[in-house]
Amino acid sequence: MMRRQALQLLSRGLRTSAPPPLRRPQVDALRGWRSGGALAGFFSTDAAAGASGAQGGSKSEAAAAVSASSAAGQAGSKPAAPGSDGGGKGGGQDGKSGQDGGKSVRGGPVSWLSFLLLLVTGGGIIVYYDKEKKRHIEELKDKSNSVKPAQTVGTAAIGGPFSLLNHDGKPVTEKDFLGKWTLLYFGFTHCPDICPDELQKMSAAINKIKETAKLEIVPVFISVDPERDTVEQVHDYVKEFHEDLIGLTGTSEEVRKVARAYRVYYMKTEEEGSDYLVDHSIVMYLMNPKMEFVKFFGKNYDEDTLAQGIIKEIREHKSS
Repeated sequence: MMRRQALQLLSRGLRTSAPPPLRRPQVDALRGWRSGGALAGFFSTDAAAGASGAQGGSKSEAAAAVSASSAAGQAGSKPAAPGSDGGGKGGGQDGKSGQDGGKSVRGGPVSWLSFLLLLVTGGGIIVYYDKEKKRHIEELKDKSNSVKPAQTVGTAAIGGPFSLLNHDGKPVTEKDFLGKWTLLYFGFTHCPDICPDELQKMSAAINKIKETAKLEIVPVFISVDPERDTVEQVHDYVKEFHEDLIGLTGTSEEVRKVARAYRVYYMKTEEEGSDYLVDHSIVMYLMNPKMEFVKFFGKNYDEDTLAQGIIKEIREHKSS
């Protein structure tokens, strides 16, 4: 009797024209379809809905239908997790975890895409900067090549009028050297090593110039120690180096004036009573026949390069 009533109830459910609407537990079960207990939860809730939607029948018949459906669902899937409150609730929780898992999976490609875009953008900036740098360098080269070397105007402001005494005690000015090529050197007679070396170099270069180029150069020594370099002291000193060497001296003011005109530095150092040294510029000045400055030669020149440099300057001056 009861068996026949259960069969009638199932046949009525199958003849229903439209399926019952999905309820919230069923929706949650569908969303959590990937989880282990989702399939079982779906069949459980579907059986419960069919039992509650059927018209007529007793509670025992509905329970029998539900238990039959649940058994069929459990036979095709894993059982729901322990502690879950029915298949629908377990399906909802699994659906929520499935959504969270979906978010993390979908977030991965976006991060890699952003990193790829960053690399492409950074590479483009580097390439652009490199091209601009090369272009700027090329522009600078073009500008530097297009600039023509400027011609020098006038001569250096070295030299000027002076009035001193020569080693014979006769007054001498710059006008006494007009019409001659002159080589000037500033020093002092008590100099221990530098002045003698430079005067020997000057004398040797002048002899070479006379022998090779047949040019006459007047060597001149001007003292920057007027307190000790008297006329007699200068006379004895210059004759030790060259017979044509002219020695000049004067008062402190006269020496200061000529040193300023030729941009010569000098200063007393290591003074001990009457014995002292004079620190000064170590330069030779080549003056043309108009007593105009042509070129200076420093301590780095030896007698050969000094002679060659003077010959070169004289020849260029004559050809101009």
